[in-house]
Amino acid sequence: MLGSQELAPTLQKKRPGLGRRGETLRRCRDNELAYANDMRLSLSINSLRLIAWIAVLPVASAAQTPMKAIVIHSSGGPEVLKYEDVPRPQAKDDDILIRVMAAAVNPVDVFIREGRITHFPLIPGMDVAGVVEETGNKVTKFKRGDAIYAYLSFEEQGGYAEFAVTKQDHAALKPKSVDFEHAAAVPLAATTAWQALIEKAGLSAGQTVLIHGGSGGVGTFAVQIAKARGAKVIATASTANQDLLKKLGVDQPIDYTTTKFEDVVKNVDFVLNAVRGDTLARSYGVVKKGGIIVSITGEPDPAELEKHGIRGTGLGAHPDAKVLEELAKLIDTGKITPIVSAVMPLVDVAKAHQQIASRHTRGKVVLKVAEPPGQSPRD
Repeated sequence: MLGSQELAPTLQKKRPGLGRRGETLRRCRDNELAYANDMRLSLSINSLRLIAWIAVLPVASAAQTPMKAIVIHSSGGPEVLKYEDVPRPQAKDDDILIRVMAAAVNPVDVFIREGRITHFPLIPGMDVAGVVEETGNKVTKFKRGDAIYAYLSFEEQGGYAEFAVTKQDHAALKPKSVDFEHAAAVPLAATTAWQALIEKAGLSAGQTVLIHGGSGGVGTFAVQIAKARGAKVIATASTANQDLLKKLGVDQPIDYTTTKFEDVVKNVDFVLNAVRGDTLARSYGVVKKGGIIVSITGEPDPAELEKHGIRGTGLGAHPDAKVLEELAKLIDTGKITPIVSAVMPLVDVAKAHQQIASRHTRGKVVLKVAEPPGQSPRD
């Protein structure tokens, strides 16, 4: 007779199939559970990857989206201005991305191209007008679709392109009464004139101002700002531009090719020097005691200032949205008219630089970058 200890193994041996089947079922169940868990983990990881990819896609796409621009790779003549494909910039924080319709050419652009700075490559251009394409997450003044104009800082530049980035405090809504080309002519030159006349000199009604280079970019705006302030305006220009001075409302136009201004001008309150050569050196004697000279082409001589009992300063203009807002008001009320002597396509930028380098440009030269929204080239 078998004991209990001998019976258990014997019973187990009599039911071998049930034990193997149970073990097989258990293993299958465990494998299915493990497979299911692996699938859930895999789906979760892939979902996270997909979400991350979708989140990064707009940034990656924007970074890789090309645009046309004028690029300088080294200093030199107009031939170093290259029309190329470059990555489109992005708006961060308080930046706005502008779809550029027009960009103006300034003398400073020529100086930069010729070697004033040495970090290349760069996209030149400080004057733009266009439409807000996108805004940084800290922008409060503008929204997508706003028509604006902007003064890009020396550090920013980048105006000769299909898209440009600037701080929101460097831009303002475009004057409604002018097109993009005329709006683009305004920011740098008109801001320079405003900061010289209003902020540096404190020009007021009844005062007399002498403006050297009255037919140039800064000069045409300076004449009109001074007239809007109620000042008497004397301005110099060549024979060919005497009609423009009269059209702008200059009280005493002077043809510098036939007349020395110091022979016919005395005791002015303020001189704005916007030209080069010996003009600044000849201007000290025409300013009344206590008057002021502001020069945008070089610093006045301290010894001469002291000798004549006058003040003087150089001026390096800077972007200021509040000034652009004031200028827009003057333009829309008809007190300022931007003078544009030529509009050229972006690809003809070399011709525009050649014109500016001649130092005989009437008003401004503007580059047309794109057609305004809703318009075709035939409109």
